[in-house]
Amino acid sequence: MLTSRVPAAVDALLAILRAAPALDGVDIIDGPPAVNLTERHRIYVGWQTDGVPAVTLTQDFNGAGARTRDEDFTISCYAESRGGDKDMSARRLRVFELVGAVETALRATDATPEAPTLNGTVLWAHVTAGDLTQSQDSGASAGVAFSVSCRARI
Repeated sequence: MLTSRVPAAVDALLAILRAAPALDGVDIIDGPPAVNLTERHRIYVGWQTDGVPAVTLTQDFNGAGARTRDEDFTISCYAESRGGDKDMSARRLRVFELVGAVETALRATDATPEAPTLNGTVLWAHVTAGDLTQSQDSGASAGVAFSVSCRARI
């Protein structure tokens, strides 16, 4: 018996983002980063900086009789844009374009009517929170830690 929709929802979110035309050329990463960070624009699914859990979840009975349960969960994500220059404005603009592309990919359209349900794995999913960070190391870098919140029935 299925006890959580989290694994299927994370896999569906990855598939939707990898297929999104607006994210062509963006490295969509499952989980934490690898050692080689040569890509300039990345989106991590199931990972954020500072040790944030990959997914947080709660469950409760849907109603009397305990036949079904509602599951609410949040998938932690992180979008990042790096450049070799010091142009913070360009990095900030690009990282918000990446998060905007995620939001757009999760909306129902004629081409992707099941996107808000993560291809039927949840009742709904949407971007619900975000935090911008910026740094100047070996060039400008901007990141947005954001959350995709979901509700499922199990």
